[in-house]
Amino acid sequence: MIKLFVTDLDGCVSYPFKTPDWEAINRLREINRQSGNSDGMIPPLTICTGRPFPYAEAVAQWLDVQLPFVFESAGLFHWDGFRIETALKDGENELEPIRIMRSWLEKEVLPDFPGSALEFTKMMDAGVVSPDEDVIDRIYERVMIRVKDEFPNLEVHTTEVSVNILMPGNDKLQGMKLLGESLGVDLQEMAYIGDSSGDVPALKHVKFPFSPNNARQIAKEHSEVLPFETTRAVVEAYERVIKYNRSQA
Repeated sequence: MIKLFVTDLDGCVSYPFKTPDWEAINRLREINRQSGNSDGMIPPLTICTGRPFPYAEAVAQWLDVQLPFVFESAGLFHWDGFRIETALKDGENELEPIRIMRSWLEKEVLPDFPGSALEFTKMMDAGVVSPDEDVIDRIYERVMIRVKDEFPNLEVHTTEVSVNILMPGNDKLQGMKLLGESLGVDLQEMAYIGDSSGDVPALKHVKFPFSPNNARQIAKEHSEVLPFETTRAVVEAYERVIKYNRSQA
């Protein structure tokens, strides 16, 4: 049985810089609400995203998420007590490479790319966003050169609209592990839908990995690719999980 359905945000629940599909979002919320009154066939919904906490928290409210959720790939937010949990062993001191990269991006890289911006309020990684995929590709190239020369252990993930620099191992697999430990749910009892390279670590380890039709090829290689894009694909994945659970009853 699948006990937990987890979704990424950008490229899945909604597409950056575009109006959300509110009809499909309403459907996700409706299914999630049914999980609390079902006989266990409908797993509850939560989120695992690389986006900063304020955005993740807002979307969690859209979807009526009652469980802890993951933000910035490996930060776990608990509604009870409004607690944030991470796997960082040395606290703020461990994030010095991220602070250096964030300052470099802001002062030396982004001025060359008008219309791009830092992801504000991020706590644990350095993120850049732009609606121009060519700009993202060029920023990614510069980031990779700097990382290779100075911080070879850092992880760098990219989507069509973002570049994200993470501490090693502070990725979505770690976030999913924290989520599972918090809820007493094994990764093989989870389904996850993601669309980019940052989702691959999690996609490789859950029972049912899905990706929308708009996903990057690297995500598609590690998941079942659905015949829909973004939110419609998330609804389809959720319904397939429910169908699977009912077939196992």
